[in-house]
Amino acid sequence: MTSRNQQTVERYLDGFRTGNREQILSCLTDDITWTVFGAYRVTGKDGYAEHITEPGFSRPPQLTVVRMVEDGDTVMAELTGDVVSDAGDPARLAMAEVFVIRDGLISERRAFVIPLQENDYR
Repeated sequence: MTSRNQQTVERYLDGFRTGNREQILSCLTDDITWTVFGAYRVTGKDGYAEHITEPGFSRPPQLTVVRMVEDGDTVMAELTGDVVSDAGDPARLAMAEVFVIRDGLISERRAFVIPLQENDYR
């Protein structure tokens, strides 16, 4: 059975998969904090909205949930991703995402994103 918190995370991920900015933002609290370790941290929906599509990557990513676990108000998702740059270059990613949920919305997202060059672990 999928919990309400996991449903919020799935709806959020579906927004990324389809490039639906409004759907993504509707899953967030106004004071959202998003940290992509090694890259940046933004706070608030306006800052978040600026990073939904990164320069050079305007196409929606293909995201696959490997597993999702929940503890209290926190959902952790292990993901794989395939992206294509605007120049047509493909890239594969392994990701771990931590989502903190408050009142049914994501109030914090902590992302660990690792580019893969060779196989599923390297």
